[in-house]
Amino acid sequence: MSEKPFPIPDDVPTESPSAVHDRLVSDERFGVLDTRAPADVDDWRIDGDGVAFANVPYYEFLDGVPEDALAELPDARPLYTVCAKGLSSKYVADVLGDAGVDDVVAVEDGMEGWETVLEATELSADTDAAVVQFHRPSSGCLSYLIVDGDEALVVDPLHAFADEYVDAAAERGADLVAAVDTHVHADHVSGVRTLARDHGVRAVVPAAAAERGVDYAVDYDTVADGGTLTVGETVVEAVHTPGHTSGMTSYLVDDAVLLTGDGLFVESVARPDLEGGADGAPDAARRLYDTLHERILPLPDDTLVAPGHASDAAERADDGSFTDRLGYLAESMPALDRDREAFVEFVLDDMPPRPDNYEAIIATNLGDRRVDDEGVAELERGPNNCAATTDAMTEG
Repeated sequence: MSEKPFPIPDDVPTESPSAVHDRLVSDERFGVLDTRAPADVDDWRIDGDGVAFANVPYYEFLDGVPEDALAELPDARPLYTVCAKGLSSKYVADVLGDAGVDDVVAVEDGMEGWETVLEATELSADTDAAVVQFHRPSSGCLSYLIVDGDEALVVDPLHAFADEYVDAAAERGADLVAAVDTHVHADHVSGVRTLARDHGVRAVVPAAAAERGVDYAVDYDTVADGGTLTVGETVVEAVHTPGHTSGMTSYLVDDAVLLTGDGLFVESVARPDLEGGADGAPDAARRLYDTLHERILPLPDDTLVAPGHASDAAERADDGSFTDRLGYLAESMPALDRDREAFVEFVLDDMPPRPDNYEAIIATNLGDRRVDDEGVAELERGPNNCAATTDAMTEG
């Protein structure tokens, strides 16, 4: 018997979250009717330039389709109904169909299904190695697979997709030999220890991040500023870039692609308050300014910046990835043209709310807390908010 106060139909048209994502990426216009309670929708939903969005909770449909709810429906088709787990959205889709609303499709497994989508895009980069960007649209998290010959390395892997990285390397004829983080993450559970434990992959932690007391149940190596990792014949150099965290470390691939983690995004710069809190944020912001101007901006203008997150304000490059040339970012991002104190004031002025459960996620990534797969999903649910602002900080 259903635990819901309404029947769950089994003959409603459905579509997979991956198919919905493909439509989103193609900029094809469609509608989304989110049937969750408004408080669950504000910061975390399926949205984009081509999406006509509305939020009408499922309980508004328990006695049929009210006129005011019909008036709120997006006019774009198909109209996708989505909820938390894919149940109430099926009910609403069925009710709307009975009321004569055409082309209504429920998203399979709801937002929990949306969390399982992982998009892979190979970068158009001046490297001998293939660099593949993985994008998790539900959170904006980005991770990277570097493949050269029969070896592969993954940077900033997510625990939830550990198997997918191994499979992606195998599809390219390579073994995944190492996994490395850029820092102690505050918005998602790292997959580095998962890959080491379950797949025998070498775990690597930035030396500066390990100083925070990382305690894995598996052995791990560290890489210090200026140290290198090799993938086949490709050299990956560690570049200590503190600010977002004290241990933030970027990785320069083949002197051409800079994996910046959460230091510099294509639409923003990092927030500085997730390690030291509000009291430590001003000094962290000053370190971030020094990092940007002394360690990152002096690199060649054609260096491809490949960040650790992409917000809704981020624009895709021509190859479909969330990347951009350093020279363009230096010219177009106002935050990079301020003096030190003006930069600090700007970064601290309008930070979004901290990521949900960020303290528990940090504790998990330090090894101080253990969670199972279901617990990981609960911790990661919602927006990442690791940037200094949710608005685009570039001009043009």
